[in-house]
Amino acid sequence: MPLLSLITFLPAVGALGLLVIPRQRENLIRGLALGISILTFLISLRLYTGFHLGSAGMQFAEEAEWIPSLGIGYKLGVDGISLFLVLLTTFLMPIVVLASNGIQHRVKEYMVAMLVLGTGMIGVFVALDLVLFYVFWEATLIPMYFIIGIWGGPRRVYATIKFVLFTMAGSLLMLVAIIALPLLHAQGGGAFTFDLTILMNIEIRTEIQVWLFLAFALAFAIKVPLFPFHTWLPDAHVEAPTGGSVILAGVLLKMGTYGFLRFALPLFPDATLLMLPYISGLALIGIIYGAWVAMVQPDLKSLVAYSSVSHLGFVVLGIFALNGEGIAGSILQMVNHGLSTGALFLLVGMIYERRHTRMIVDFGGLYRRIPLFGGIFIVVTLSSIGLPGLNGFVGEFLILLGTFRVQPVFGIAAVTGIIWAAWYMLAMLRRVLFGPLVHQENAELSDLNRTERAVLVPIIILIVWIGVYPAPFLRRMEASVERVIAQVERRQMAHSSGFMVQSKSTTDEEASSMNHERSTLNPRGIVHEPSTMKTGPSSMNPEPLTLNRGRR
Repeated sequence: MPLLSLITFLPAVGALGLLVIPRQRENLIRGLALGISILTFLISLRLYTGFHLGSAGMQFAEEAEWIPSLGIGYKLGVDGISLFLVLLTTFLMPIVVLASNGIQHRVKEYMVAMLVLGTGMIGVFVALDLVLFYVFWEATLIPMYFIIGIWGGPRRVYATIKFVLFTMAGSLLMLVAIIALPLLHAQGGGAFTFDLTILMNIEIRTEIQVWLFLAFALAFAIKVPLFPFHTWLPDAHVEAPTGGSVILAGVLLKMGTYGFLRFALPLFPDATLLMLPYISGLALIGIIYGAWVAMVQPDLKSLVAYSSVSHLGFVVLGIFALNGEGIAGSILQMVNHGLSTGALFLLVGMIYERRHTRMIVDFGGLYRRIPLFGGIFIVVTLSSIGLPGLNGFVGEFLILLGTFRVQPVFGIAAVTGIIWAAWYMLAMLRRVLFGPLVHQENAELSDLNRTERAVLVPIIILIVWIGVYPAPFLRRMEASVERVIAQVERRQMAHSSGFMVQSKSTTDEEASSMNHERSTLNPRGIVHEPSTMKTGPSSMNPEPLTLNRGRR
């Protein structure tokens, strides 16, 4: 069986297998769900080891006819943009399953929902047909609806309905735009197709691009979530069970930022440049607003939820810097956020299982009673605020470097988000872990058990690895980052010059040649100059293509 199809559908096949097992055999169900998720992760490592450095095209590609009469195909592939998001998904799935011991009712249904959700998330990152992408996108909504609605907290119904309404509103508009693209392609003399690699090369008038861009961008902005579409996220996080919060923060939110990179930028280059200052402005507002609101949260889980709004604002800001540093930093920061924030939600869930409260005022002095928990909590928190030597620093540094190159004012303002993050995170640490042991209940807490250590140690290893040696990650995304920038630049220049681009897929050779083209200034004010981005011991490319702009 082709590798990507195996990785994508193995969790769903495992979910079908769980359906035939009697619900009373909970230990067997948990064990099989864990085994399936671990097997999926181990198979997915072949994507990392077999990935060809320097290739900008899709790798491990698969293609088959699905509904040819409607131009719909089954097409999968990964590149340097989607590779680590697939690996992040398969890495977190067994961790979430193992950390779900707190689920005591309807265990079978919970594990089935988690495995089906895994298939949907992986499918979003590998689908290269727009209809197939949309099917996977919507497929993630159903299991998440049940995970929050059945196993969530007291306000789970409200949180679930809000989550569904927000997501569906954006998704329906995106569906309209998806249908419009092959119609426009057919009007220009091309085939009626939903193949993304073909649609990336069609010419669309700027005014139409803007409307289509907004339809896609709304769906992605809600999923990120980007300010002011963020209001569903804190409720969903607070009410979701621990496993649901980890998957929501670790993977589901990244579907929005991935969508901007995979679809919005290359499909609508003119609209991207027109909307760039507005999207970047919303990202900047989200960075500062999320930090300020997190500072006043009395609930640990709510604090971490609002910190996600702030951190993902950095990711969007880096994407719309439209240069190598910014985009590479954003991709890496998606992974970093999934690890750090996922670990924070796990730690909050672990302490909640012991104390049955998440209120910060109910803690204090925990480090003396449970030092292992406290030590890991400190490392993960420092990772979240970007301490040098841990993963968060690398991503935020590249994002800020890319932002400063094109808009120093935005870069300066974004730096304040890091300062606020250090403020509220360190204040939270002080109030939870240090100080006097005021509450007697805290004196009776037990430290991390064997299962909890097994859940957290792999995340800590990756946090340190990326912080100390990020080069293996950055090298694998280099060519794909350059290709995205080249696609935006090539199509924007072609549109400005008034000629049509042939409707064909961009090959690796074409992408490579575009990466070495240099011009001084085109009608949009895009300047090309060598990048200085480094990736630890080795540089990504002596002269990667970087787009720098003057003031917007």
